[in-house]
Amino acid sequence: MTANTLTSLASALISGSVKVVDLTAPLGPDTPVLYLPPQFGKNTPNVKVHTISEYNQDGPFWAWNWLELGEHTGTHFDAPCHWITGKDHPNNTTDTIPPQNFVAPVNVIDRSKEAAANPDYLLTVESIKEWEAQNGAIEAGSWVLLRTDWYKRNGSTETFLNADENGPHSPGPTAEAIEYLLTKGIIGWGQETIGTDAGSAGGMNPPFPAHNLMHKANRYGLASLSNLDQLPAKGAVLIAAPLKFVKGTGSPVRALALIA
Repeated sequence: MTANTLTSLASALISGSVKVVDLTAPLGPDTPVLYLPPQFGKNTPNVKVHTISEYNQDGPFWAWNWLELGEHTGTHFDAPCHWITGKDHPNNTTDTIPPQNFVAPVNVIDRSKEAAANPDYLLTVESIKEWEAQNGAIEAGSWVLLRTDWYKRNGSTETFLNADENGPHSPGPTAEAIEYLLTKGIIGWGQETIGTDAGSAGGMNPPFPAHNLMHKANRYGLASLSNLDQLPAKGAVLIAAPLKFVKGTGSPVRALALIA
């Protein structure tokens, strides 16, 4: 049965009846990065690409580069050790997480209309339950992703961070929403904004609840996702494997979804 299933999947990928959707934003010097106020500590650097050789005297037959970037840059995976609440879990770094956890079913909660009307939109427990009533219960071991179409702002740091004198304005979950999703046994939470929390999350209780609570539960995060508007509410499979950085707190990923 297992061999037949894999053979059928391989045939479907070749024929195109199962499609691969790229959920990843371009990664380069123009990639927006998170900006933290000085009181929160140091910021991650912008992406820098350094040429080693390009078919020249430094390497006549090849081109290659070395990169300078933060672990949590662009479309990226958050490991539990990224947050203080998850620092003591076993297998909590990018090199120790079981690879089975990088492939899972995915639920996509579409709140793009709400986010378009209000950039500070917050997903609530009531809204999740409404979605479940329409689409079915969220399964244990699955990802939950919030679709807001925020990724369409990703070409500009200004529009993506959407900050003013009062701080950033971007959608995300309430603490209660994350707590509810954890009761469902999900493997991770992700969204299209620069991080897994709303722009207003620093003032929530606890602060930054998607980070605080998900990693406290030894679960994972995905940020700066793209193209969630191409996924169904249910039925897709998410592949999001971080680089195997030793003791890594996170990693840029090429996040992919399989849809039929």
